[in-house]
Amino acid sequence: MAEDINERMDEFASRRGLRRIGWLGSGIHGSVFTVEDNDRTGVFAVKIHEAGVPYQRERDVYERLMEVAILDVRGFRIPRLLAGDDELPAIEMTIVKPPWVLDFAGAWLDFPPRFSEEVMAEWRRKNEEQFGEDWPMAQLVLGDLEDMGIHMLDPTPSNICFR
Repeated sequence: MAEDINERMDEFASRRGLRRIGWLGSGIHGSVFTVEDNDRTGVFAVKIHEAGVPYQRERDVYERLMEVAILDVRGFRIPRLLAGDDELPAIEMTIVKPPWVLDFAGAWLDFPPRFSEEVMAEWRRKNEEQFGEDWPMAQLVLGDLEDMGIHMLDPTPSNICFR
């Protein structure tokens, strides 16, 4: 198996008949590239994960969303899972425009870890600060996800994007 993220991206593209055309960004869990299929019928995103556990969490969340046919939450678009590769670990998905909810590598399904009230108070304070006036709506989005058993513990304005 290829070890470097770029090598894994190239391997995933080869397996799926895709061609890398750009880079969307990177974060703690991996890097996201833009690709097109060899027939050039569409442009998609591929996230190459740094590790298997965050990949599995993200893949499982997208599979849950597909099971219940959810493509948005309160008008926030959610990418649609197109393919996953457990070996690489990589996810191919649609590209969405704001407002969006994405990046579920830090999410937990069904049973979130338990935190002390002090930790949760700090979590709320940090999120109120980073989201500002958007925090009440972000809380509603997080609540709707929780109703589906998806516990997003690391919301940021880049993964719950308003504009």
